[in-house]
Amino acid sequence: MIKLRKSQDRGYADHGWLKSYHSFSFAGYYDPAHMGWGNLRVINEDRIAPDMGFGEHGHLDMEIISYVLSGELAHRDSMGNVQSIPPGDVQRMSAGTGVRHSEFNHAKDQTTHFLQIWLEPNVIGVAPSYEQKTVPAAQKRGTLRLVASPDGALDSLRIHADARLYAGMFDAGEAAQLALAPGRKGYVHLVSGALAVNGQRIDAGDAVLLDKEDLISLDNGQDAEVLVFDLAPSDAG
Repeated sequence: MIKLRKSQDRGYADHGWLKSYHSFSFAGYYDPAHMGWGNLRVINEDRIAPDMGFGEHGHLDMEIISYVLSGELAHRDSMGNVQSIPPGDVQRMSAGTGVRHSEFNHAKDQTTHFLQIWLEPNVIGVAPSYEQKTVPAAQKRGTLRLVASPDGALDSLRIHADARLYAGMFDAGEAAQLALAPGRKGYVHLVSGALAVNGQRIDAGDAVLLDKEDLISLDNGQDAEVLVFDLAPSDAG
């Protein structure tokens, strides 16, 4: 089964300083048909206005990944981490037994554009932890580069979740495939550009949900940047 979710069908919230698209039910956006997919619970595409941000708030037992597209995200948390996350960096925070953090755009003249991703953990009550890595564009060009995994393989972020996250960049003539084991779910989120996923043409902000499929095939890209998830099944989707 392959299902297309168009960008314009996502939830949307405009708070003035924050403009956010929600792929799944989140905060004031509720859609019982889109509560998550497998153990993927949140993909929010956020744009934070200059000199604004999320004040300190808490999380518990969730794997949270930030993928910065433009601008810069300033992170501060109760573990003592004070970090700047530029484009090309990927951040992972395991909330575990509880963590508080804030996220700000300290630029005076540039919007920070990033994806906030939540994965349900496969173990709860772990000590909270933080990790950040640079993933150069060259490592994503024409291929799927593993950026998060349960075992930290291939210099990926280590997550407490039965999921693997890949990032790729594709133009015409570049293609990649990802095999899915029986029972796994796939999720493809197109960050920018245009791309064909298993023959289905999609544009920026669109997503493809896959169930009972054994292969994800990507080709015919036009300035495409894409995130691909290999997910465990769950009651969420």
